[in-house]
Amino acid sequence: MDAFLPCPDDGPTASPPPRAAASSSPSPALSASERDLYDFIFSGPLVDRIGHTKEKVAGSIDWWLRCGVQVARLLRLDERRLSEAEKARVYQFYIPVFLWCEDQVVEHRAKYDDGDDIPPLVIGVSAPQGSGKTTLVSALDHLFQVAGRKSATLSIDDFYLTAKEQNELRDRYPGNALLELRGNAGSHDLQFSVETLESLMKLTKEGIKMKVPRYDKVKAFGGRGDRADPSVWPEVEGPLEVVLFEGWMLGFKPLPNEVVKAVDPQLEVVNKNLEAYYDAWDRFIKSWIVIKIREPSCVYQWRLQAEIAMKADGKPGMSDEEVMDFVSRYLPAYHAYLPKLYKEGPNGSKPDHLLVIDIDEGRNPICG
Repeated sequence: MDAFLPCPDDGPTASPPPRAAASSSPSPALSASERDLYDFIFSGPLVDRIGHTKEKVAGSIDWWLRCGVQVARLLRLDERRLSEAEKARVYQFYIPVFLWCEDQVVEHRAKYDDGDDIPPLVIGVSAPQGSGKTTLVSALDHLFQVAGRKSATLSIDDFYLTAKEQNELRDRYPGNALLELRGNAGSHDLQFSVETLESLMKLTKEGIKMKVPRYDKVKAFGGRGDRADPSVWPEVEGPLEVVLFEGWMLGFKPLPNEVVKAVDPQLEVVNKNLEAYYDAWDRFIKSWIVIKIREPSCVYQWRLQAEIAMKADGKPGMSDEEVMDFVSRYLPAYHAYLPKLYKEGPNGSKPDHLLVIDIDEGRNPICG
């Protein structure tokens, strides 16, 4: 793995090779190290589920190695000395998910004729806080870029109300802890969401550019947050092929009022607010990745780990009590909406365009 060639773009050995027929054993001769990687890839839970055969993986093992190096370097890992956990994250999680996304993009673009303006495919990534969705999206975005596809990333966080508007929301619902701070349905600027996503859909030609919004959750107002100044928003340019849109509550569906009241009476207004979110977000998403957890309590542990790591790096972090208070404002929505999300899929999703990934408490994919 010392020598490295970047993942190719649109040439004959470009982005992931086409699907091959199933085979019981790899047809190309593999070196010992390649065979070890091949066996490792197939010991994971995802490669079979995304439809990649043993023959196909064996025939593209060099591609896997090259992209593995790209992801390792993105994550600032030593690609020559990956631990078992790091190897699993790269070769059993990120790359298989990228291959599934790539297939979704190819299918999406095949629906159009030559010369058509093809809007980007919006891939939604619905995953609880702390589950690793931001790192996953970064890896997918990086692999799309090195494969020659222009992509953009968005988070639902980028559409939070401004600090002033958030204060007004809090004042409209005094005593409702779920709307006191940003996070739950009602704390987003949905019109701004629609305008941004519609503009991204129009980035179909060379030279068309736009800035993508970002939210400052760290420096603004002592961590309470505010929309970042447009001068620091990243710029994307057409023709855009993929938009990766991630968020902890993407795909949540409103529930009968009595159901949410039984979870937490404060959820009633949040549930009502959620009715507008399909038109603002979900209708734009054509392919979905859902990261599925066993227990919402994992969110608390993951957040606690993140704060400990931040403080170890000399950065300000929340105390254990502050973490519990912060997470408690999201747990009612998790308890109310995750069961339906996991049973039915996200709002507007179709089975052929939905990848559900069960993860364990270490954020590793497992057999569902």
